[in-house]
Amino acid sequence: MTPLLPSRVAQLLPTRRATVGLAKLLARELVVGDLVLLSGPLGSGKTFVSRAICRALGVPREIPVRSPTFGLVHELAARVPILHADLYRLGGCDEVEQLGLRDRRADALMLVEWGDAYAAELGGSALRVALEWTAQGRLARITADDSARPGLHALAARLHGDSC
Repeated sequence: MTPLLPSRVAQLLPTRRATVGLAKLLARELVVGDLVLLSGPLGSGKTFVSRAICRALGVPREIPVRSPTFGLVHELAARVPILHADLYRLGGCDEVEQLGLRDRRADALMLVEWGDAYAAELGGSALRVALEWTAQGRLARITADDSARPGLHALAARLHGDSC
């Protein structure tokens, strides 16, 4: 019997360069239909990681990748279409459903800040990236939902070798 591969990883990111490196690794595996939920306190780096993933996927530097807090959803063209959403200001599941993100998931990669509480409304099966600050730098806890596609579990397993 094959042992279960780890689907939960803690990755220490002591520098911005290390954070960009992680984003590049994630971007190599992400495809249309994937859902990445980014969580963490204000200022923990959710937008920074989202921007780094977008750049790694080919969004040009002249296109700003900002937090979509007020616009709620930004559409970006890259190697794969990207929907970058921020659900911080939403008041509940009804508002998330009104955005229609679940219906659009089949046509884009979704990067969602503050989306953990709405995973089901977004279609579930997510790669979750929880960020926090420690004395050593940023810490990313990466978890592939049990129902996530095998490629996301494999990604978590590969990252496990570099985890803290």
